[in-house]
Amino acid sequence: MAKLHRLISVVLRLAAAGAAAAAAIIMVTSHETTSIFGIEIEAKYSYTPSFVFFVVAFAVTFAYSLLVLFVRPGSTASRLVLLSDVIVGMVLVGAVAATGAIAHIGRNGNTHAGWLPICGQVRAYCSHVMGALIAGFVSLIVYFLIIMYSLHAVAEPLCSCH
Repeated sequence: MAKLHRLISVVLRLAAAGAAAAAAIIMVTSHETTSIFGIEIEAKYSYTPSFVFFVVAFAVTFAYSLLVLFVRPGSTASRLVLLSDVIVGMVLVGAVAATGAIAHIGRNGNTHAGWLPICGQVRAYCSHVMGALIAGFVSLIVYFLIIMYSLHAVAEPLCSCH
């Protein structure tokens, strides 16, 4: 049973690492240059602080997910893994929320503030950002599953239900 728990944990962490790496890579490769009324406009992820936060959060998540694979179950360090998973999950929620808010403004603008949408001019850039957000959501969902599974694994020995 312990081997099955370890296998499920490894598969979930590899899935989370893969989705986190995909999210960071897709966002880093998002850039486009276009010309509007003779003025050249360049859109890059690094021009938006929330997109930079997104890249850093998912790059750290990728590295953390791989490092945790080397922690032995039952060791002293393994006790901190659940707490660290919750912290990583909260950081991912913040990164996805911040990026989603900026992406929404880029796609739809804000008529009350007088901000025009830009996705009509830089379609490829906006598509990359949307792809990064989708990969980020996948990573976030997998991290939620990791946390729920870890809580189940921690609580199972304490429960006399079986």
